[in-house]
Amino acid sequence: MTPTDPTASARVAAEWLRRVEAEYTSAAITAEFVLWLIRLGASPDLIRDGLRIVDDELEHASLSHAVARAAGVEARPQLVQERLGLQRTEGQPLLVDAALQGVDIFCLGETVAVPLFVAMRDTCTVAIARTALDRIVRDEVRHRDFGWTLLEWLTDTQGDAMRTLVGDALPGMLRGVRASYGQSDYGERLDEPTEADARWGLMPSARYEEILLRTYERDYVPRFARVGIDARAAWAQE
Repeated sequence: MTPTDPTASARVAAEWLRRVEAEYTSAAITAEFVLWLIRLGASPDLIRDGLRIVDDELEHASLSHAVARAAGVEARPQLVQERLGLQRTEGQPLLVDAALQGVDIFCLGETVAVPLFVAMRDTCTVAIARTALDRIVRDEVRHRDFGWTLLEWLTDTQGDAMRTLVGDALPGMLRGVRASYGQSDYGERLDEPTEADARWGLMPSARYEEILLRTYERDYVPRFARVGIDARAAWAQE
């Protein structure tokens, strides 16, 4: 930090500690997902791309931890072991679980993550936080692309059965994505952050919903359409 950097508020400290937890959890989830791909006989290139994401997420966790420490955090991240992996659905083929989890995590989650982190970075001037966000933004583009490559592989190899499976599940997935935005991680809506908080990379809740809606039009609709899935119909149903 430099003498001109604003003092981190409690909200800044809590947010960056939460990001450590989220990035580490993402690493664990992706590692298990890659194991599923190996068991399904996915291409080595897709598997290697997944392994690279695991390494990225671990680096994101380390960078976020450095920011949290700079913000005054002394507490250790609270990692919930039950969340550090993926749950199988009893009686359901692995391919189905992998398809649904992959679309939810990577096609939906990682796609909207790109513009979200870009928006956080736009106001970020604290060097250590900006460095973390620069790396995260760069990597999230690749994570997003992994999801859509995965979906192309699934639809190419499984055809209309996969399109029907994903199309039927998509309204519920979109409902979950929309429920994730507009509420802060502290259980209340965040008003416009202070200028100091914004310089640490925080963003108001209203921007999350705005960015999600833009991502729906710009990314979800055309990308799902390329593999024969109607995201507009799914959005209307949710």
